Amino acid sequence: MKKRKKKYIIALFLILVLLLAAFDVRLKTVTYTIESDKISNQVRIALITDLHSCAYGEGQKHLIRAIEKKNPDIILLGGDICDDEIPHVNTEALLKSISSKYPCFYVTGNHEFWSDDVESILDMFRTYHVTVLQGSFQTIEAQNEKINICGIDDPEVERYSGDFVITQQLEAVKKANDNELYTILLAHRPELNARYRQYGFDLIMCGHAHGGQWRIPGIMNGLLAPNQGWFPPYAGGKYAFGDTYMVVSRGLARETTRIPRIFNRPELVIVELN
Repeated sequence: MKKRKKKYIIALFLILVLLLAAFDVRLKTVTYTIESDKISNQVRIALITDLHSCAYGEGQKHLIRAIEKKNPDIILLGGDICDDEIPHVNTEALLKSISSKYPCFYVTGNHEFWSDDVESILDMFRTYHVTVLQGSFQTIEAQNEKINICGIDDPEVERYSGDFVITQQLEAVKKANDNELYTILLAHRPELNARYRQYGFDLIMCGHAHGGQWRIPGIMNGLLAPNQGWFPPYAGGKYAFGDTYMVVSRGLARETTRIPRIFNRPELVIVELN
């Protein structure tokens, strides 16, 4: 009888541990290393996506500390940093902190357009001296390396403009390749990677998939992602396509998601170019 009771207690404990692990939404930092003959000195890039203005402590202190701990050379904000339903207070707190310390670049996500307030959102980013990339690029120097940072809007922009904006923007940013420097494309949606790869970028950085919401580590990378459907091929991680790499962040959304994250902790992504 005592042995049976002991086994019962152990089983309950293991179930509790499993549940705690499954629903753990503490912030984690994930680092990917990418090597290129175009880079001589290490350049560290932080990728922030799909924040949806969620809270990470007072004044976003937990997210800010995680960024400061890695001390990136560049920060890329890959869309859905704002939400279409909740106020932008937490987003603004983040921008206020990071924009004075790091070169920051931003592209829109679908939720910024869904908010029907996209122009005010763009003005907020510009107020904090964040570079808004809308079919444009900048050549930035970090660690004695020159790198092209390109960016395009989310395809939702085409609903508002009624034009083929994304094609036009991709055609515009491909000019960055003329200087033969290492070139990064910042774009919200990873499922369009075949389209992006036609333009010769070295690295594509995206979000949008939210890690597929539910995961089984080592077995299932993601269950369901926007615009990819069930078992999304690009839920999160590093993907190689010949000489081109794509890094997809699982994003930072927590309280704004209708479906809870399971075995899918929100993440700050660090990419180290070597």
